[in-house]
Amino acid sequence: MTKDLYSLHGKVALVTGASRGLGQGMAVGLAEAGADVIGAGISDMSETRRQIEKLGRKFYELKADLSEPDAAKQLVLNAVIEAGKIDILVNNAGIIRRSDAEKFSDEDWNAVINVNLNSVFQLCREVGNHMLENGSGKIINIASMLSFQGGLRVPAYTASKHAVAGLTKSLANEWVSRGVNVNAIAPGYMETDNTEALRANEERNAFITSRIPKGEWGKPEDLKGPVVFLASEASSYVNGHVLCVDGGWMSS
Repeated sequence: MTKDLYSLHGKVALVTGASRGLGQGMAVGLAEAGADVIGAGISDMSETRRQIEKLGRKFYELKADLSEPDAAKQLVLNAVIEAGKIDILVNNAGIIRRSDAEKFSDEDWNAVINVNLNSVFQLCREVGNHMLENGSGKIINIASMLSFQGGLRVPAYTASKHAVAGLTKSLANEWVSRGVNVNAIAPGYMETDNTEALRANEERNAFITSRIPKGEWGKPEDLKGPVVFLASEASSYVNGHVLCVDGGWMSS
């Protein structure tokens, strides 16, 4: 009975930014739980495809540049045509630009907000309409530790991730009574391309690691369990929640 609560057999998940890192880890985790996966992004997804098809699940690869106008709407249309439906949406795609705040350009600000916030809302809206018509669905937005904290030299990223947490709660309030749960995952410091610069800085890396009670950076596979939980019936009474997966960072 309990095992069935976490089963995603017969479900289709759309995961943005699925080519590597956290997106790839979550896409594979969903497939391990039984879901077929639509991977969306601009990078090669052959490795994600290989891992998912090895599990006996279907993988649909859709190219989508979420910085482009109307990309979200077209992606959802294509996804439904390819897979027939979308039961789960994981809004993972995001970018980061680093600069001292007083030198942060409008170009970098707009680029980050457009991908990290505007496209997240647009995908929630388009997929949300599809899910509301079907009377069920699970939306999982990827927030951040910087949904709660200020960070350094990343003002646009911080603003976008604070907004993602608020958007998650707003949509959750509107849609849960109509069968659609909206939650978020806030990863801690993870070993991904986005954090390569931080990990390469010995002093900064040592400081960050010392503040993580678990004493180590997280890995993409650490998000498999949380994303399956929020995508499955096991979390049917969880709504508007931002789940920290951070090795204890927020408690330290």
